[in-house]
This record gives sequence, C-alpha cells and structure tokens, in this order.
Amino acid sequence: MTVTTSSLPIPAPREDGRRRKARRTREALAAAALELVLRDGPDEVTVAAIADRADVARRTFSRYFGSKEEAALDFVREDGSRINALLRERPAAEPPLVAYRRAVACWLTDRDTPASHHRPGIRALLALLDGDPALFGAYQRIRVDAQAESVAIVAARLGVDATRDPRPAVAVDSAAAVLTAALRMWAGSAAVDGPDGPDSPDDLDDLAALVERSYDALMAEAAHAAGHEAESARRK
Repeated sequence: MTVTTSSLPIPAPREDGRRRKARRTREALAAAALELVLRDGPDEVTVAAIADRADVARRTFSRYFGSKEEAALDFVREDGSRINALLRERPAAEPPLVAYRRAVACWLTDRDTPASHHRPGIRALLALLDGDPALFGAYQRIRVDAQAESVAIVAARLGVDATRDPRPAVAVDSAAAVLTAALRMWAGSAAVDGPDGPDSPDDLDDLAALVERSYDALMAEAAHAAGHEAESARRK
C-alpha cells in the first residue's frame, strides 16, 4: 500500500535548545516567586531572593519579569494564553460568548495540559490578591493583556473593527468577568476547607463546576433582562 505524505500526521515543531532553556528558566523563577510569596508574604520577598532560589543571577530575573508580583502570577499569563489558543479553535458558527465559555471549559478540564488551579499553592495565592495592592495590580495588568488578545480574536471571528464595534469587547469582558468572579469565590472558599482542601486531587473539578454555574447565572440574568425589556416595550 502506498502512503502519501499528505496522509501522514504533521509533527509539532520541536523546541530548540535555547527556547527550552529560556522556558525552564522562566518556570524556575515563577515557581520560586510563588513559593517565597506564600511562605514569607509578598512584602518580605525580594527579587534577589527569588533569583537566588531559582539559582540564577539577579539580572536574569529582569529579562523575564518586571516585578516579583508578575513572577508569582506568571501562571495567570499562561492560563490566558491557553484560553486564547482554545478560543481561536472554536467553531466559527459559535456566538462569541458561547465560544469563550467553551474555551474556558476546555481549559479547565484538559488533562493533557492542566490549568494552573491543579497546582499546589495557586488557590492560596489567589486568596491574597484583594489584600495586597501590588499583587492585585499585577494580576489586573496580566488579565487586561489577555483580554485584549481575546477581543482581537473575537473581532476577527466576527469580521469587525473592535475600535468601532463594541460587540467583541462586550462579549469578552462579560465572559472574562464571569471567570474572574468564579475564581474569586473559589479562592475565597479556601479558608473554610480542610487541611487538604485547596490542593487536594478530590477538589480538582470544583472550579470547573463553579465556573459552569456562574456562566449559567449570566445567561439566566441576560435572558431575564431581555424579557423584562421586551415586556416594558410592549406596554408602551
């Protein structure tokens, strides 16, 4: 039997040595920052301590991160990139809000490339955000960058200019706000968990379920509001 080259799977591009080393250095710095922030508190951690913990020079840190908060929250950037990659893959026929919701669902339940909430310490770090202005500010900046990319993806799907048509930004900001609200509830509930609560394997699906309930709540509220507006218009 003759096998044509077109029938063979296309291998994923291989990561060269330089990129692999850079990725590992970034991961080591992010892991060190997360560990130290959780152990010592955000105010007590220095960039020098993070670099030392990751076994790299202080100047190396500055090549990857602008602050210790940005390093500790690098998982947020990773998750945003993953959600956007999945959003690009959604069927063109899906409305933007549905596409974003399903991209998030795929991200949360993907066992091959697990979302960050499966990792130890992530829930505890998210619980610190509201009480630390610098950490919260870094979190917001990372979120804004990810959402800007999402808006561009949705605008391309719709074939519109996002600076003139509000639909891409409205859809993304609404959908992302649901995810943020669910994450805050999930992180806040860590205080009432048992000793194995936040990072226990038994709890890995909790966030996914909470996010789904949160999106259901948004859809229900939108339908209720639309019905109310339609009834008000009918009575006029």
